[in-house]
Amino acid sequence: MADIANIYTADKNRYEKMIYNRVGRSGLKFPAVSLGLWHNFGSKDNYDNMKELCRTAFDYGITQFDLANNYGPVYGSAETNFGRILREDFIPYRDELVIATKAGYDMWDGPYGDRGSRKYLMASIDQSLMRMKLDYVDIFYHHRMDRETPLEETMTALADIVRSGKALYAGVSNYDREYTEKAAALLKELHCPFIVNQRKYSIFDRTIEEDGVKAYCKEAGTGIIAFSPLAQGLLTDKYLRGIPSDSRIARDNRFLHESDLTESRLEQIRSLNELAGKRGQTLAQMALSWILKDDGVCSVLIGASRPRQIIENIAAIENTEFTREELKQIDEIKKR
Repeated sequence: MADIANIYTADKNRYEKMIYNRVGRSGLKFPAVSLGLWHNFGSKDNYDNMKELCRTAFDYGITQFDLANNYGPVYGSAETNFGRILREDFIPYRDELVIATKAGYDMWDGPYGDRGSRKYLMASIDQSLMRMKLDYVDIFYHHRMDRETPLEETMTALADIVRSGKALYAGVSNYDREYTEKAAALLKELHCPFIVNQRKYSIFDRTIEEDGVKAYCKEAGTGIIAFSPLAQGLLTDKYLRGIPSDSRIARDNRFLHESDLTESRLEQIRSLNELAGKRGQTLAQMALSWILKDDGVCSVLIGASRPRQIIENIAAIENTEFTREELKQIDEIKKR
């Protein structure tokens, strides 16, 4: 009996470490910080480290794990590895987890393994569930806008996937304001619970403010979850003293290149790092706090290569208040 009590106390303490925000006007809540498996969960990565990343995240109250069918490399390997971790460690906790996956980018050869057709999405959800050995995911996203496929076809496929019980909620990712509005209207007609748009957002990339998505989603009651909040690692102190051998640029430069580290960019990073220090935060923590400073974003997706990074990043939720002067300084640094 004492062991059961200790387990209960440990579980209760887990959720006291995290803030949970409502996703738009839905009944679902996201942890303020969620774990993305875009990097470090592929076939070339260390499985034991993947497991420790997931364990650490969950122990600190991260209940959402975000994937896509083509995360790897190789394509599908992140879902396969995560499915193995689920079976070995997390099956008793399935009802405490939000597991999300997506389809929309290149996945397999031929004309049917990409974009937004009904054929591709229906095949993709079945393949994702098979790789993770799950009966359902909590959220299934269309991963990107597809102007070649009628939006009605894509949204009807999402609605049918939800009706089938293979997903509980529908979401979209990388949709601009026009497409988000149209998608929301179609899914409302189809009585499908559409709750979230996943968009890139950081101090350096404010497109969701500029194209009106952030304002629209708040007004419409649709949640936003932000990916790449640290600008692929630029919004950290990692590159202030050169390029570490274990950094993303050195290990996997598909999305971030040495040429991105211009002197002007480094000067911005140095200035932001100095401001973060005055706030008692690391630059990464301040960058995450900046996104969570208002109720326009319900969660930020972080990636991690080491468990310690997760613990450090979660501390961002302890200080999401900014003075007007701090916000002004951040804006001025960004414009340099």
